[in-house]
Amino acid sequence: MIGTTAGLWLAVVVSGLYHGLNPGMGWPLAVSAALMEGRRGALYRALAALAVGHFLSMLGILLPFALMTLLIDWQREIRLAAGLIVIGLGCWLLFNRRHPRFLARIPPSRLALWSFLAALAHGAGLMLVPIYLGLCGPQDLDPGHRAAADFMAQNVGLALLVAVLHTAAMLAAGGTTAFAVYRWLGLKFLSKSWFDLDIVWALSLIAVGSVGLATAM
Repeated sequence: MIGTTAGLWLAVVVSGLYHGLNPGMGWPLAVSAALMEGRRGALYRALAALAVGHFLSMLGILLPFALMTLLIDWQREIRLAAGLIVIGLGCWLLFNRRHPRFLARIPPSRLALWSFLAALAHGAGLMLVPIYLGLCGPQDLDPGHRAAADFMAQNVGLALLVAVLHTAAMLAAGGTTAFAVYRWLGLKFLSKSWFDLDIVWALSLIAVGSVGLATAM
């Protein structure tokens, strides 16, 4: 059980690092803002806005599950359903390669809003759901002796911790990449050296959903 829990927390961090490295989560926008303004501070402000939007998106997905007292009695079924949903989204993204057009209509000055919607549209928050449900461990609770309010309070705190840890990892990876591109490599590096992560993203959703199904069963 300890090994499984450690593995799930590691998955929270690794998924955050992966989201941070993925240009679809916005770090090229931070580089662009810094280059246009010609100041390093613009890079940090943009990264902070992206992190806030990403964090709120993660929390918006996780909190409804944290508030579900049904987790006490239907934990296995909910974990199975969550795994299937994540796998389904991964399959859909694997064959539908179009990026949401509404993201292009959001002005660069609203990076937090863009980050929030981008994380929702790409299923970044859903990727955390099977991992989070595995950490909840409601099967260890005795419903006859634990109030539902206590259960929900514990899960809300856990959801906050997962979102914070994941976003911190995302910011570390994305911030490091953005700074390296801004300081040394330049935007031409992206057009010449970066590869398309759309297929990798879709396959990672399928993989996480499959792991969620396996651990639930």
